[in-house]
Amino acid sequence: MKNSWMGSAPLLMLNVMCVTAAMAADQPAAAPGETQPDQPAATAKDQGMQEVVVTSQRRATKVQDIPIAETVLTGDQLRGKAVVSMADLVGAAPATSRTDTGLVSSFNIRGIGLSSGSAQATNGVATYIDGLFQPAVSNSASFYDIANIEILRGPQGTLVGSNSTGGAVLITTENPSLSKVEGYATVGVGNYRANNFQGALNVPLSDTLAFRIAGIHQQHDSYYTDNGPYHNKPGRLDENGGRLGVLLKTGQFQALLKIDNLDRKTGGAPYKPLPGSSNDVGVTGGIFDLYYNTPSKFDEKSLMTGLELKYQTDSGIVLRSLSGVQTKKVNALWDVNPSAALAPNLWDMRVRNREWSQEFNIISPATGRFNWILGAYYQQNKIDVTIIQPPIVTVGLENNLRTTGVFAQTGYKLADDLELQLGARKSGYRGVGTGGVFLDVPGAPPGGMQVADLAGRYSDGTPTGKLSLNWKATKTDLLYAFVARGYKNGNYNSATSQFKPETVLNYEAGWKSTLADGAVRTQFDVFYNNYKNFQIDMFDPTSGQTGVTNLPPSTIKGAEGQIQAKLRGFKVDAAFAYVASKLAPTSLIDTLSLPSQPLGPQCAPGVPSNPPACFDFVPYTFTSSGGPNLMSPKLTYNFGVDYKMELPNEMSLTPRLNVSYASGSYFFATYQRNAYIPKHTTVSALVTLQRDDWSADLYVNNLTNQAFVTGQAFNNMIYNAPREFGVHLTRSF
Repeated sequence: MKNSWMGSAPLLMLNVMCVTAAMAADQPAAAPGETQPDQPAATAKDQGMQEVVVTSQRRATKVQDIPIAETVLTGDQLRGKAVVSMADLVGAAPATSRTDTGLVSSFNIRGIGLSSGSAQATNGVATYIDGLFQPAVSNSASFYDIANIEILRGPQGTLVGSNSTGGAVLITTENPSLSKVEGYATVGVGNYRANNFQGALNVPLSDTLAFRIAGIHQQHDSYYTDNGPYHNKPGRLDENGGRLGVLLKTGQFQALLKIDNLDRKTGGAPYKPLPGSSNDVGVTGGIFDLYYNTPSKFDEKSLMTGLELKYQTDSGIVLRSLSGVQTKKVNALWDVNPSAALAPNLWDMRVRNREWSQEFNIISPATGRFNWILGAYYQQNKIDVTIIQPPIVTVGLENNLRTTGVFAQTGYKLADDLELQLGARKSGYRGVGTGGVFLDVPGAPPGGMQVADLAGRYSDGTPTGKLSLNWKATKTDLLYAFVARGYKNGNYNSATSQFKPETVLNYEAGWKSTLADGAVRTQFDVFYNNYKNFQIDMFDPTSGQTGVTNLPPSTIKGAEGQIQAKLRGFKVDAAFAYVASKLAPTSLIDTLSLPSQPLGPQCAPGVPSNPPACFDFVPYTFTSSGGPNLMSPKLTYNFGVDYKMELPNEMSLTPRLNVSYASGSYFFATYQRNAYIPKHTTVSALVTLQRDDWSADLYVNNLTNQAFVTGQAFNNMIYNAPREFGVHLTRSF
């Protein structure tokens, strides 16, 4: 391995864990912003399921008592459903989809998320790791030592705030525990020469201080064959990560520090030219046969530090502070037109995102007739982007972004079983930046001749919130109805081009029920959204670069349902979503047909095309007839079933099968056939043999070897991974 300290970490950690192994029961999953409890959570009767407690509402609350459509996956459930990264959540939660642009892998909910690879746009599904907001530029790391993941569907305009028009994903890693020495170590091998390790060790140093270290190493060969002169290895993975958590708990004060490091390398983004596009020249072979005539790589590095301070007063009021500092870097080399018949077109892209964030909360006790939460939020981002397109084109951007918010949420019990909930938030955004497109031509000044100005300034601010009526019809039935507003900030593309903020007004009703003494849980909801100013990537002729624009208003409506059940040795979970959406007709540049080379901005009237100085885009203007939201299947469903068989010598064998389905969708707003992703079904299977604290997993992902498009970049299609299989051996203590 190239990273020396991480290269020895797996063996070192495995030895330490095995030496200090101690018998311990599993700890329950902790939620965002909460310390791992020292005692197991309350469970239902033996035939029932463990109660899952989360804190998406800033308080520890049972999932069935939260009046929100959400899916919660514990660490064990992630393993059972073959979820190893954000991309895999698509097959584990209803109404979700994924958009992969090579640089940005985004998560969409109910057809809302991110349809842009621009540094000026943010995701409409806010993703948080241990309470810290994650930029979309680096969102592909593998999961390890996870307590739980909450997927909240629908706008979360009060507690989450901006950038949550579609929903939010809250990832919570395991916290240190004061109770005992414990941990786990997992090693595995698989096809494509895969080898991996992950593990964690929790050590209480005293009654008030504990630490937890965790790490991961993932490696596999490329799924693809590059027949070009550089013999690149696109999609190859070499990932190393480490995390340190420190917990100090004394009296009514608690401090939790987490430091997370990631070094992830691949051989570049793997893609094939889009059929019918300008790149589709002389293309041969199957989807895993590529031809790159430039070098290709994709390197990610990130360092994330979060510090949570909490103090509970004698009256039960909690004062909370969460501070975060993050640095994320990406260095990528792209072959924009990967075909032997086309001239080399290399993009050298470098992105650096530095983020500082601070949140303050004052939280009342949940007991009594009236409860409340007050909060304030501040986030500052500095984003530098450099794109070098040899031999003469350079694009440079320097952005300074600021996001602020003040919010309050209250609940008042009109009766013992009826609560009125009101939330409000005022968000603000400001973006200021410099940059341009420069040509290194004879006679140009130092730095090149500027042919497009990408500098700009933008600000907006929008109120959001929620009004909800929650009725606890019985001890096991919760019915709720609410109206909520979500918002995602606008920004600028250049000195002469801006785009407006997105807003969503969501009307929703739902029902959560627990049946059969806790053995069955169900969730069902219906929703109707008025969606305005949908932000989408479109080619901006004024700069000759891809920019963001707004589409006319649209509507999104649908229904979702989930069920989890446990009876004797069987466990079953299933979910479905029906989402009907409609985008209005719009005029845009058909980039699928544009020549794959630096083109420059729109030529002045009467001036002929002369790329890269200028280009005439008028013949490529296209008016679409409208259609569904992009990357938004109308029907999705998933289900999983496993059965635990008791064997002699205190052993057990548990086979599990997972199936997920997505109907067809489009990834480009022209709604051409070559921009259509057909329906597809994926299957994964897992067989677990367990004895005491040892377990062995035999797994296969994408069992039927389905191939389907997950996104596009530069008129090229990005596909899912082929069939993968292997074995994992785990020792818990």
